[in-house]
Amino acid sequence: MTMPDDDILAPRKSGSGPHSRAGLSGRKADGPIIDQDGYEIRPETLEQGFREFRFEFGKDGQFSGNPFGNLTREQRILRLEAIAKLLDVAFILPGTNIRYGIDGLIGLIPVVGDIITTAISLWLVREARALGAPWYITARMLGNVAVDGVVGLVPLAGDAFDVMFRANMRNVRLLRRWLDKQPRQ
Repeated sequence: MTMPDDDILAPRKSGSGPHSRAGLSGRKADGPIIDQDGYEIRPETLEQGFREFRFEFGKDGQFSGNPFGNLTREQRILRLEAIAKLLDVAFILPGTNIRYGIDGLIGLIPVVGDIITTAISLWLVREARALGAPWYITARMLGNVAVDGVVGLVPLAGDAFDVMFRANMRNVRLLRRWLDKQPRQ
């Protein structure tokens, strides 16, 4: 449905013309739902499309705390690997073979950037612990995050260290090696 050129130049006053919305409150829409390409959308397909965005609440209105749905163990590991790659090696410095991620970019913001990236790295360690990683693996992961966070506080030199050290990739590699040694469940 297109708007006549006259309406673009001089819009109609509220309540006049065939496109008026006056008096629509309380009425159910008549006719099919049409998308921007002119195809009809059935209401049941709309309901299916929005189910994945629904949040479940537990007892007493408490949020269940899992916005990602019920992921399998392997899906959770793949998600951790994807986040680590985004943080540490997502981009290539043009003209070189140096890879960096958003950790290096966000780290350029003094103090606040390093706090944000350290928090994300700590979330990765928490996820590893939730996957069953033992204390010695999580301790090494926390050590990597601590070194990355403390050295990252040094202006410029810390950001260069961030790019080269890649704490998140190291942590995911540690987790993956430990998981590969575990018997399949």
